[in-house]
Amino acid sequence: MAHVQKAAKPVKKTVAYGLATVALYAGVFSFADAIAARFAQGALWAAGPIVTVLVVSWLHGSFANNLWACLGITARQKRAEVRPTQQPVARPRVRATLNA
Repeated sequence: MAHVQKAAKPVKKTVAYGLATVALYAGVFSFADAIAARFAQGALWAAGPIVTVLVVSWLHGSFANNLWACLGITARQKRAEVRPTQQPVARPRVRATLNA
């Protein structure tokens, strides 16, 4: 009888990503005016909002993924269908003939 091993729950990762997400949100909302003024300067600072959104999205997504894993909710695994291989239809060989 085969034993099924359960994956360890990523509690530490969930807490770490959760704290990082809360810290990032708190920092952005606490210093919103200063951050907005800096990003409004133009040049390379114009990429600041895009980078900030990507970092927030990555942190929050990692936290949510680990939270769902801790709760035991996972995506359904799609089974790979095994199809029998079909042999191509054998065609007659083309032969050169001489009509004399």
